[in-house]
Amino acid sequence: MRIATWNVNSLKARMPRVEEWLELTKPDVLCMQETKLSDDAFPLLAFQALGYEAAHYGQGQWNGVAILSRVGVDDVVCGFADGDGEDPEARLIWATCGGVRVASVYVPNGRALDHDHYRYKLQWLERLRRVLDGADPASPLTILGDFNIAPDDRDVYDPAAFVGATHTSEPERSALQALEAWGLVDVFRRHYDEGGLFSWWDYRAGNFHKGLGMRIDLVLATESLAAASTAIMIDRNARKGQKPSDHAPVIADFAL
Repeated sequence: MRIATWNVNSLKARMPRVEEWLELTKPDVLCMQETKLSDDAFPLLAFQALGYEAAHYGQGQWNGVAILSRVGVDDVVCGFADGDGEDPEARLIWATCGGVRVASVYVPNGRALDHDHYRYKLQWLERLRRVLDGADPASPLTILGDFNIAPDDRDVYDPAAFVGATHTSEPERSALQALEAWGLVDVFRRHYDEGGLFSWWDYRAGNFHKGLGMRIDLVLATESLAAASTAIMIDRNARKGQKPSDHAPVIADFAL
């Protein structure tokens, strides 16, 4: 089973590239973030023509998450659905695909350490952790997407450049570690120990070509699922060419 995640940074702008990538890569499941579409504008028929069912949770100009699947899309849940009130932003969608519970997440950016959005980010992550209390860590479950957190210093091009900034602060990394402590594994680190392997590069200043990036697009999985992983890769080729997203897809293969 091939499960992938990709922050497409506007599905409307990136749709031809996404269609081409799906035909080339053929994931069984693709989680997308930053679709920036309302639900009624989501191109469901185009994905169905490629053999995918889809679930989308959007809000128009901002945010938006989706799950595409060739192995079923069942028990779809939008947002936290924890009874504590609706999240004002469309950042989380769940579905069961081929027997695996899948969550596509777009964690808030945070913007700056003294910004309200940073506090929202930490609260959002804490809420996600609480939601997991209703799940079984022994079951096949994966939470994947744009976490807007570099797990450790290997995951940024220069740790000194991020001192006092979001994405690498101790509270953010601690929130990510709390998810892992519940029973989730960073599947990428099951296969690679080295640093310098990134999934996001700023559009500005030619950062992609200079190798100045971060690994913030993660595949977290319960141990039973992570143990079945046979390979994982960051598709840098999808970051090249005309009108790319600033994120590259991350593709994980599982022997299920």
